[in-house]
Parts: sequence; C-alpha cells; structure tokens
Amino acid sequence: MDPTQTEKKRAFLSLIFPLAFVIILWIIKAIEVFTKSNFSGLGLVPLDPKGLIGIITGPLIHGDWQHLFYNSIPLLLLGWAIFYFYKDIAIKVFFLSYFMSQLWLWFFARHGCHIGASGLIYAFAAFLFVSGIVRKNRNLMAISLLVTFLYGSIIWGVLPLEKRVSWEGHLMGMIAGIIIAFYYKDFGPPLPENISNEMDDEDEEEFDYEDYNDSSDLNEENKE
Repeated sequence: MDPTQTEKKRAFLSLIFPLAFVIILWIIKAIEVFTKSNFSGLGLVPLDPKGLIGIITGPLIHGDWQHLFYNSIPLLLLGWAIFYFYKDIAIKVFFLSYFMSQLWLWFFARHGCHIGASGLIYAFAAFLFVSGIVRKNRNLMAISLLVTFLYGSIIWGVLPLEKRVSWEGHLMGMIAGIIIAFYYKDFGPPLPENISNEMDDEDEEEFDYEDYNDSSDLNEENKE
C-alpha cells in the first residue's frame, strides 16, 4: 500500500474512538433537552456515597450546549493525537485519565455537583505535553500548545478563580495526565536518536547495495 494512503488510513482510524465519544456526549445532551429532563443529578458529588455514580456519569453530562461545544473540539483534537501517536496504549490512556481524575475529584473536590468532560481535556493535554518533553517530540508539545491557545482558559482553569467552575476537576485531570505520561514514558513515537539510527541503517544498506551490486533480493522494511 502507498505510504501516503497508509498514513491517511491511520489518521482516519485514530479519529473513530474520540469522535464516537463526542457523539455520545451530544446524544446524551439531546435526550436531556428533548425530554425536558435534568441530568445534573448524575454529576459527581464529592464524599457523598450517592455521588459515586458521578465518577462514571459526571463527564458525560454538560450544563448547556455551549459548555458541550467548547469541550467537544479539544476532545476531538487531543483524542485524535493520542490515538494517532500512541495507538498501542491509547485506550488505556483514555480510561486511566477518565477514572483517575474522577476518583480523585470525588475525594478532594469541594462540595457541589461536578459535571463535564473538561477534566479529560486537561488530562489529555498534560499527557501529550509532558510525554512530548520526556520523549523529545515537538509534534506532541505543539498540539498541546495549540489547544492551550484555542482553549485559552486551560491555563487559568486549575486556579479557584470562578465559583461555578470545577477547577478541582481541571487540576485532577492535569495531575492524572502528568502521572500517566511518566508511567508510559517508554511508549509512543520513537525518540529522535532512534529515528536518526534508523535513517543511518537505511543509508548503510543502500550504500552496500550500490557498491557491491549484490544480486540477492532486497526486502523493503515496512514503515508505519
């Protein structure tokens, strides 16, 4: 298969899971609106046994359409980046980010009903940025910085500046993302020195073939 087509297919497949998750969020909101219901009761309530359900359902509930819209774009972009660059561990990163941030939120947040998937955004952004630093990959850091620019409040979202904003959820998400990045520091895109070594090996093989004109068959290496 043409390498260009392979990359296009990989990029498309990397979008499927994040897109499916965002679609689920929109379906849930649509059901809430059209049935004139209020799903905020499914939010996370810290240190309340009845609020434990919110560990699972809290990120799926949003206050209004605007809240959902502002969360959807970063979820798609960051989710795609994780599934594209970390395809072998992407599912693990997603669910670890989801449950670690929500569990800590239940223990440490102030009393109230915490809803929304913004904690996941902070977890994904922190994971990509820190992993990019650890693995010396500028692409990952650039994606996180782009989202930070587009989603401007992400920098201030971990500070208790607004009473109605769950800054604790943002902070717990960011901490979860950082920890996961260090835990999976050996996974992801190859380090720059590894890429350089691969290129040197390919050049060496090409040099040997041209100089000695070996008639033996050459096996092309598959590149992801």
